[in-house]
Amino acid sequence: MRAVETFCNCGGTHEGPNGPSRRTFLCTGLAGLAAARLGGPSPARAQSTFTPDVALKALLDGNKRFVDHKLTLFDEDLAILKQNAVAKQEPFAAVLSCADSRVPVELVFDQSIGHIFVTRVAGNLASPEIIASLEYGAAVLGTKVILVLGHANCGAVKAALEGKSVPGQISALYAALRPAVDASGGDLEAAIKANAKIQAHLLATASPVLAGLVKQGQVKVVAGFYALDTGNVTLLD
Repeated sequence: MRAVETFCNCGGTHEGPNGPSRRTFLCTGLAGLAAARLGGPSPARAQSTFTPDVALKALLDGNKRFVDHKLTLFDEDLAILKQNAVAKQEPFAAVLSCADSRVPVELVFDQSIGHIFVTRVAGNLASPEIIASLEYGAAVLGTKVILVLGHANCGAVKAALEGKSVPGQISALYAALRPAVDASGGDLEAAIKANAKIQAHLLATASPVLAGLVKQGQVKVVAGFYALDTGNVTLLD
C-alpha cells in the first residue's frame, strides 16, 4: 500500500505510522543503536529533515494553535487513519512528559500521528528506560528536539515536596525529585520547573549518545512548563 504523505504545519512533510512489522522495527532499532555506539548516530528507516530550531518552533507553533482553539491535527489524523499501511515513522520531536492524564502531548502541540516521539513517566524523570527510549528516538528515528515538559500542580513533585508516607512504590520517585525540591524553597511551581530543567540537563549530559548529538548541533534538549489553566507551554531558561 502507498504511504500517505501529510504536510506538517511548519512546512515539512511526514509520512504516517503503522509501518514495518514489530520484528523489523526491533531489528532496525538495534542495528541503528549499534551503529551509534561504533561510529556515531546513523539514520535508519526514518529520519526527520528538520533542524533542531525548526523542530522546536514547530512544537511551539502547534501549542499556540492549541491555546487559540485552532487545531489542525484531526484532519491529518483522519487522512492517515484511512490508509491500511504506511512505510515508516518520522517524528521530528520527542517529549518527555509526566504521566498525568491532563497533559495530552499531541493535542498540546497540535501534532498528528507519527510526528512526536512521546515518553511518559510520573514526574517526567529521565530514568534509564526513558533515556534509552529517547536515545532511540534521536539516533534511529532522527528526532531533532527533546522537550522535557513539566506541568502545573504535578502530583509526583507535590508528593516529593511534602515527603509524606505513600502506598506502594510511589516513594521511589522521591530520590530523583529531591534535587528540585531542595532548590525550590518549598514552592511547588518552582520545584516543578527546577525538575524539568534538571531532567533536561541530565539528558543532554549523562547520555553519551544524546550528548554527542547535542555537541554536533543535531539535537537540542530543552525544558518547558505546561500551564493547565491556559494550555500554554513556556520554555524554561
